Amino acid sequence: MLEKTTFPIDRIRVPVKRAKTLDPEKVAALAESILEEGQLTPIRVRADGENFVLVEGLHRLEALKALGEETVEGYLTHARLH
Repeated sequence: MLEKTTFPIDRIRVPVKRAKTLDPEKVAALAESILEEGQLTPIRVRADGENFVLVEGLHRLEALKALGEETVEGYLTHARLH
């Protein structure tokens, strides 16, 4: 089972392909929701040396950045072996 952890936002890299799907309106709406209710759904990241790569949760991550947060709650997942 995955365990929720706090990750430093500045150590999370967003893959270029994923970044192209960013919707600024969705980020603004999520930022407002996070201000009112807090972060309800954790993001997912995978380890990349000392840093992390975003797997899921681009809009949540960007909303937290816009709010000036330094950390994000998330799950550390492992890359699938093929």
